[in-house]
Amino acid sequence: MPTARLLLLTLLFATVCSIGISTPSSAAEPTSIPKNFSQNKLVAWCIVPFDAKKRGPEARAQMVADLGLTRIAYDWRAEHIPQFEDEIQQYQKRDLEFFAFWSWHPSLEPLIKKYDIHPQIWLTNPSPDAANQEEKIKAAAQRFLPLAMKTKELGCKLGLYNHGGWGGEPENLVAVCRYLRENHDADHVGIVYNFHHGHGHIEDFASELKIMLPYLHCLNLNGMAVPATVEGHTNKILPIGDGQHEAAMIQTIINSGYNGPIGILDHRSELDSKESLQLNIDGLKKVLAEVE
Repeated sequence: MPTARLLLLTLLFATVCSIGISTPSSAAEPTSIPKNFSQNKLVAWCIVPFDAKKRGPEARAQMVADLGLTRIAYDWRAEHIPQFEDEIQQYQKRDLEFFAFWSWHPSLEPLIKKYDIHPQIWLTNPSPDAANQEEKIKAAAQRFLPLAMKTKELGCKLGLYNHGGWGGEPENLVAVCRYLRENHDADHVGIVYNFHHGHGHIEDFASELKIMLPYLHCLNLNGMAVPATVEGHTNKILPIGDGQHEAAMIQTIINSGYNGPIGILDHRSELDSKESLQLNIDGLKKVLAEVE
């Protein structure tokens, strides 16, 4: 009898294996990472003037597509102005989104209309020399007002970009947004917050994120070194995963419920942009595995 029972169990086990019934150890990997952190949702930033290979529009678009990215925030210099239209065409050939445009140039307006694109327009929040906080907020808002009206007319969001100084402080970014929204019907104005310009707010990032959350248009990630080691460009730009603080900050973003765009950047002129972006893609996956 024991021999017959053993034979029966052996046959049952072979049958289970042959029809592919899964055991708990072979269950699918968890899918708890928020969708806005997915590779095909990430925004490639600072890849035009910083690319060591100096790619043109076609090669740049193909590089981004090869990496499995689909969104590009376009930064430029004077030599790139004649390439604007080609850049848009190359993106559209590869189903890439012209997600954002740095600053402003009048030649972009007819292209927005011609190609029916609506990129976010990113511009540094200024640090006005005014007598008090109220006047600084008003002065900064007044500088943005013409572009705020232009972007509203074109159906584009306007993003106030943190780049140090008074204008880079989260409370001041929020205050200028509020002023424009409340006084000039500019609900399309929001904030683009960059980790690499936010080393001074690592410790209080959770509270600063909370006040910015209703206004955020995009969050650009970076590896975050100990602030005391950041001087000039030293340790300012690091791949995600190579710093000491970005994992906790990314966990804070996830905990906040923010589901808007997430950017990764090159911003390293000594490297091929493809290499910089890949380092950030790999580093972000590693950090997400840890925090999840």
